[in-house]
Amino acid sequence: MKIVGIAACTSGIAHTYIAKEKLMKGAEALGHTIHIETQGTIGTEDELSPVDIAEADVVIIAADIKVGGKERFKGKRIVEIPTSMVIKAPKALINKIEAELKKT
Repeated sequence: MKIVGIAACTSGIAHTYIAKEKLMKGAEALGHTIHIETQGTIGTEDELSPVDIAEADVVIIAADIKVGGKERFKGKRIVEIPTSMVIKAPKALINKIEAELKKT
């Protein structure tokens, strides 16, 4: 499965990067390809390209704030979840998403 997404928290520092790292490690451990953009006080980092988005099977938005650029994901399956949930159980989240995608 190809996953793209955005991580963002209220301060734009700690939870943003922890959520990104947990998603990256969880997806890679489960054999998936993943690219996560971060949005925060220092701006946008690792910005998703149009190609990344076009090739993605799912978009995960792990955020505690409103994120910018969601219009880029029109027509994609989007999962929005708080950063705390991603940090606690990234593999469980990814497995659940994969199971849901297989049903459709």
